[in-house]
Amino acid sequence: MPSQARVPVPTLVWAHGGGFFAGGIDQPEAHDVARALSDRGVTVVTVDYRLAPPPGLNWAFKGRTRSRARFPLPMEDLLTALQHVGSQTEGGLILGGASAGACLAASTAFRAVEMDLDLRGAIFAYGFFHAVHPRAPEIQRRVRGHRRLTHSRWFLNALNRNYAGSEPALRDRLAFPGGHDLSGLPSALMINADNDVIRASGDQFAAELRDARVDVKHHILPGSRHAFLNHPRRNDFAKAIDLMASWSLTRCAPHSASG
Repeated sequence: MPSQARVPVPTLVWAHGGGFFAGGIDQPEAHDVARALSDRGVTVVTVDYRLAPPPGLNWAFKGRTRSRARFPLPMEDLLTALQHVGSQTEGGLILGGASAGACLAASTAFRAVEMDLDLRGAIFAYGFFHAVHPRAPEIQRRVRGHRRLTHSRWFLNALNRNYAGSEPALRDRLAFPGGHDLSGLPSALMINADNDVIRASGDQFAAELRDARVDVKHHILPGSRHAFLNHPRRNDFAKAIDLMASWSLTRCAPHSASG
């Protein structure tokens, strides 16, 4: 009896977080995530996109435009990587990221759809997607001081302005897709941290995707905090990896609607 042909598995193109100005492919959120998913049968390519200047320190990076860049160049880096990987694989593509990387992935997904790339789905881990972070007093109370300064709304909004670089760019859906028409985006897996101010944007984005008739699987990991993928020994890291792997392996068939 002839053996059944093996169905190629999509390749996940993954973007780390870091507020658009920090992070890299050596951090656990990229390196350890890729290794853990690989152990579960998912091929992962991590992308080292250009970073924006640290907020408030633009003067220190004058003349260094090659290493530091604002919107849209980081997104274009991710798109270039996606195109290259797509030309090398028969199994299609999944686009994903964590935190700021999730925002970049969502933005890049618009371009991927426009270019008719074989995008089977998207994974967003504790991402923020709106130019102005939504108010969520209930979530703010539950966080109880965790990252009180760096995750305050005024600082998060300042990071967004720093990445965008201008008011028109801030309103561009390719910079921050939240609040725009999301029709046509691929099926998505969203994994949000429970005790995380940024979750307000993730929860709202999940609702916006549903309103746009995008198939969304939305999980909130109980007790978890932002950036838990940077802590590979934690249970929430393992739970997220299991969710990401099992969902990714259902994307083998083109335009699969299974979740």
